[in-house]
Amino acid sequence: MAIFPFAPPWFLFTVLTLLLWGCWGLVSKPVSNALSPWQVQAFSSLGLLPVIAVLARAAKPRAGTNSRRGFWLAFGAGLLSSLGNVAYYQALAAGGKAAAVTPLTALYPLVTIGLALLFLRERLNGIQAAGAALSLAAIYCFNGGAGSALLTPWLAVALIPIALWGVGALLQKLATNGISVELATAAFLLGELPVSLITPLCVSMNWALSARTWGLLFLLGLLFALGNLTLIYAYGRGGKAAIVTPLASLYSLVTIPLAVTMLGERVSGGEGIGIALAIVAAVALALENRPGGTPANP
Repeated sequence: MAIFPFAPPWFLFTVLTLLLWGCWGLVSKPVSNALSPWQVQAFSSLGLLPVIAVLARAAKPRAGTNSRRGFWLAFGAGLLSSLGNVAYYQALAAGGKAAAVTPLTALYPLVTIGLALLFLRERLNGIQAAGAALSLAAIYCFNGGAGSALLTPWLAVALIPIALWGVGALLQKLATNGISVELATAAFLLGELPVSLITPLCVSMNWALSARTWGLLFLLGLLFALGNLTLIYAYGRGGKAAIVTPLASLYSLVTIPLAVTMLGERVSGGEGIGIALAIVAAVALALENRPGGTPANP
């Protein structure tokens, strides 16, 4: 029975994912201005713990499969994701607007598709090919056109999470061949923790933070983890990946208006075109030939 009479449960969980990740993109900006990217990643991991506990309790390996291999593939995906998150926060700290960095980094499926073509012999459909072309056009728009430098500082850094999240998404896809989506997501979130644990040993940490900053950091991690959790429920309640995935990837539609109204960000004409192209490209890249759900990065 649907929670809301006019929409199926999977749609409501997808919209909830979109809202959670959209707010994650918003909260990322103020904490990235206050702390170093490594500190943001380390401290925000506290918000992952409640969701990891819930998933670990519900996750079960599939009978007759190599669950150990699947677990470590998902764990590796989480590790790459955590490094990608650091680069994402650095792009924001380097001057990138949340309204621009968020839709641009959502193009990471471009890397996943390229690797799948190379190693898994998958084929690129026509819509994905168009999405790849649009993503290159979006990067051009964000860089200010031919008269600017080769890469603006924040754009150069923003390409790093696209690469790392793209590789991580491929590992997640491979992981779900042997383990349940719940276990894959739990392992993925566990993979986020090593960087957080090692960071205090290598980086000077500022522990004297205000209660507000601690709250934003916890909220940042919680929004990230809950977005993965609600995505699982969207797939589990009958949502098709070809529909759920592109809808969830539109979280920048939440981040952009919130960043403009709450953070006072302004979007130039070129950035506006780039944002529009990036959103359309993200949807196109998410449309696979074969349905099949996997957990995703924001």
